[in-house]
Amino acid sequence: MQEKLTQIRTHIDQIDNQLLALLNQRMELIKEVGELKRQQNAIIYRPEREKAILERLNQLNQGALTEKAIETIFLEIFAVSRNFELPERVGYLGPEGTFSHQAAESRFGAMSSYIALNTIQSVFESVATNRVRFGVVPIENNQEGTVRETVDLLAATEVKIVAEIPQNIHFTFASFEDRLEKIEVVYSKDIAFKQCSKFIEDYLGQDIELIPVDSTSKAAQLAAKNKHAAALCSHIAAKINGLPLLFENVENSSFNRTRFLILSKDFVNQPSGNDKTTLIAKVDDKSGSLATLLDDFKLAGINLNKVESRPARQAAEFKYWFLIEFDGHYADPQVLPIMEKNKEVITWMGSYLKLC
Repeated sequence: MQEKLTQIRTHIDQIDNQLLALLNQRMELIKEVGELKRQQNAIIYRPEREKAILERLNQLNQGALTEKAIETIFLEIFAVSRNFELPERVGYLGPEGTFSHQAAESRFGAMSSYIALNTIQSVFESVATNRVRFGVVPIENNQEGTVRETVDLLAATEVKIVAEIPQNIHFTFASFEDRLEKIEVVYSKDIAFKQCSKFIEDYLGQDIELIPVDSTSKAAQLAAKNKHAAALCSHIAAKINGLPLLFENVENSSFNRTRFLILSKDFVNQPSGNDKTTLIAKVDDKSGSLATLLDDFKLAGINLNKVESRPARQAAEFKYWFLIEFDGHYADPQVLPIMEKNKEVITWMGSYLKLC
């Protein structure tokens, strides 16, 4: 048996050597691509190109790798490749270890330069002023709804949407204290207490103090300083702070997902054939103005995913603007006439690969 195991391991080593050589060949070609893009001042991050590669590989695949496994492996290869083309600075809603951090790393990889920012507004400002090339912020949770600050800042800041990232949200219960009856306080973000309310009720009882903090990452930091404290936090936040995991996946719903946006100042995606577009619409007060705009999409056979109103905050008046999302790219033949007809009342925020 030992001889057979040695033979298999030797074969694996040989394959690893081949993989390393091929990856280095790929990176040399990537350097050439990066030089051409620098000469033309072209965009490095191309979600539609990555999607096309993944689709082609999945069609070719005849082995044991699943579609998810192929995506996981090649997204990291893409991220490393982008750093060979041109290292990108990525800002996200911090601190380190938040779900926004996890979302950013899922697209830009471990090698990118990351900056943790204190507020969603600071992410928008950093993107708008080119202090970072990309920003990552949450926009909605399928259990709790829209992140209103993100929506409002889309209308107020000159940035564009590059991509969306759907991410499953799993909370862990982490503490140095392994006996629940000894835990006196639990730190977390207020929304996390709501999303984990059943676990709190079933396992912790009513005597434990729940203390809301700015982020789940901050919760892990505080719990790490107190033997009798615990945190409801992300897996990565617990790991960064050295907190042992007592329970995993403690959220109420196994379908808890948050949608994140990747933002940039000047960015235009090419059509991929499976796109989504976000608009800001500021229609007048005339009867039927909004209905007329929405009818344009209906008549063109375009599916609307979201129509959400937000207060315009114009003195004491009750006025509103609307966030609209629909299936399709702004450059699609059936979309362009709508954009042209309503150009006085709509602002294009981005067309990007539809992932959710």
